[in-house]
Amino acid sequence: MTQNAVYHLRQKRLALSTKPFKARGCRVKRCQYCLLPIRQCFCAQTVPMNAKSQFCLIMFDGEVFKPSNTGKLIADILPNTLAFQWSRTDPDTQLLSVLQDPTRQPYLIFPESYAQSQRIVVNQPNISNKPALFILLDGTWPEASKMFRKSPYLDNIPLLSINTKARTDYLLRTPSREEQHCTAEIAATVLELAGDMDASKQLFTHFNLFRHKYLEGKPSHPIAQQILAKTTQ
Repeated sequence: MTQNAVYHLRQKRLALSTKPFKARGCRVKRCQYCLLPIRQCFCAQTVPMNAKSQFCLIMFDGEVFKPSNTGKLIADILPNTLAFQWSRTDPDTQLLSVLQDPTRQPYLIFPESYAQSQRIVVNQPNISNKPALFILLDGTWPEASKMFRKSPYLDNIPLLSINTKARTDYLLRTPSREEQHCTAEIAATVLELAGDMDASKQLFTHFNLFRHKYLEGKPSHPIAQQILAKTTQ
């Protein structure tokens, strides 16, 4: 059971919804926390960790309901993770307050190729007495790009670009560009860069377990079939 920030955001979103969200596989009985089929639930195997770094997820509408979402894995491992629903015209006031927290150094994690010429871009977080607040735009890549372009309250925050650093193990969604990786992989890589090595290792472990359990519950998935074929050779 992991009642993290993403779970609470999902409950808030459900309370405001006028009709149920129905994705593919909606008839499957799922764990209400990890969203995987009951037989593949891995909540009991979640191992939270402490880290100096903190994450703030800004999630596109509907993302909190998707079983394939990996942002929730960050909140599983790091209990101080924050999660907010994205709004182009009416951003959450608590989100705006978090972005202005003087005790943390904010970084917006996004590929450098999307930045305009005047944007401050770094490839390594500054490891100092002022811990980092890593902001992640959580959605499909077209959705994340839209959030990036249409969120003026993020314009003055330094961009952290790790185009060549992230691992590429996640194959449940196909990126359109090589620098595009899943949310949890990015977070684990950034934790490593920030010196939160134990948390980084645990998040990668948690992600790999999630990926295995997710594919285990979807035997018809092309990647699941590839893995099955390798194990039977």
